[in-house]
Amino acid sequence: MSTKESVDYIIVGAGSAGCVLANRLSSKPQNQVMILESGPRDSSMWIHLPIGYGKTMWDPKVNWKFETEPDSEMKHRKIYWPRGKCLGGSSSINGLIFIRGQPEDYDLWRDLGNPGWGWDDVLPYFKKSEGNDRLAEPFHSQDGPLKASSIRKKHPLIEAVIKSAKQLNVPYTDDFNNLQQEGVGYYQLSTHRGLRCSAAVAYLKPAMKRPNLRVSTDSHVGKIIFEGNRAVGVEYLQQGIKKTIYARKEVILSAGAILSPQLLQLSGIGPAKLLDKFAIPLIHDLPGVGQNLQDHLQHRLIYELNQDISTNTQLTSLFGKIQIALDWLLFRSGPLAIGINQGGLFTKVMPQSKTPDIQFHISTLSADMAGGKIHPFPGLTLSVCQLRPESRGYVEIQSTDPMVPPKMLANYLSTQLDRDTSVAAVKFAKQLAETNPLKNLIKRAVKPQNPQSDDELLEFCRDNGATIFHPLGTCQMGSDTNVNAVLNSQLQVRGVQALRVVDCSAMPRLPSGNTNWPAVMLAEKAADLIMANGE
Repeated sequence: MSTKESVDYIIVGAGSAGCVLANRLSSKPQNQVMILESGPRDSSMWIHLPIGYGKTMWDPKVNWKFETEPDSEMKHRKIYWPRGKCLGGSSSINGLIFIRGQPEDYDLWRDLGNPGWGWDDVLPYFKKSEGNDRLAEPFHSQDGPLKASSIRKKHPLIEAVIKSAKQLNVPYTDDFNNLQQEGVGYYQLSTHRGLRCSAAVAYLKPAMKRPNLRVSTDSHVGKIIFEGNRAVGVEYLQQGIKKTIYARKEVILSAGAILSPQLLQLSGIGPAKLLDKFAIPLIHDLPGVGQNLQDHLQHRLIYELNQDISTNTQLTSLFGKIQIALDWLLFRSGPLAIGINQGGLFTKVMPQSKTPDIQFHISTLSADMAGGKIHPFPGLTLSVCQLRPESRGYVEIQSTDPMVPPKMLANYLSTQLDRDTSVAAVKFAKQLAETNPLKNLIKRAVKPQNPQSDDELLEFCRDNGATIFHPLGTCQMGSDTNVNAVLNSQLQVRGVQALRVVDCSAMPRLPSGNTNWPAVMLAEKAADLIMANGE
């Protein structure tokens, strides 16, 4: 390999996890690191302005704009799945919510055959990444690169939600990321001084000045190169030219829950029957590659208000737009600095649940869908999702062309628990809207208008449910006894050498909340595992 272009570590994907790895692995000058990203640099202003989420949601330059297969329990609808395609990946286009989940989530990861991934094991890595503007020890840090900013200015609509939730025995909390997640309050956001703090901003940009780190954008990896059962490099396409780079130590996939399993399958690692169908030479038969797909399904309840206190009003008037701009320019605050969702709520709706089983994203604006056209009336959105669904789907290649997206099917609402929890979640949301003082601010229910029975509520969920952008699990880590485990607890691909997967696809179960910060934690821990192995 001495005559071939090579580095020590190749990272495929400059998303949330890949940016962390690039920083941490290149922090040792002796490590030569290359990170390959399919998309462009994160140069769009809409990436860096938090409210730009509504623009990047539909921009094919920075968004893969995936679409699922028709889902039988969702009226055979295809579900739109936006995923980031630029430096920072989905952390450059997400909703900015700074949540890590419940301690019990990570103890479950450990108990599923992943020693070293319990709550006590991962908390130090959450804190290593965290730069909180307000919260500190014992559960937080103010020194990490990924900034967490508080929403300083109280909003009358969120205040009304908080007071109404208290009437329903949901306590106020100023920290969703402590040992007890239950509560209602304001989210912290991954922003800093009024701008998005993506993984690219937090981790990759500071490391790009290092001579031992190479960042290659517009570089789509199509295949892992093997010598025997050892991963030794990758083939990628850049500006129509096929190129090859070799890895002296490891190849690390951080392409996300859709593209990491696709790349494994295209490279000969996956279910033997599937690979044989496409005449792909088998490197190792791993039936779990692409299986175990999980996602949070959101149900959006929309209300028209009787007062002009919604962000809709500001965004649809010249005076409002001027006010928004001045808030940001003078104070780095207001809608431009906050984005879409300000309020959060975690609670239990199922009798068997010991911890919160639903999450709300409470938005002071409304549109028919996330990132859609703002309604012409003052609006409120109560988006609620089940935290730990049982439904499982899959990701499978449908072509040997790496530019053709794989099939993806979430199988939403395919279990009775998921259907019952969704109905109970929407019932709770309706009850919240019908409780004062929030009730006094609502003129009418826009969606759903007047469903009464459980069957009607379930129909609403099937007709309107959509992703809240948290697919994961398709290369799950697990024990030797789990036939669908793709990785061991060191995140190494089973049956081959020098190949790991470090992104949300490695997570065996959904954490109870948003997945960006858990992805960063995963990569922080993985970097230590990789460097310990490489020395």
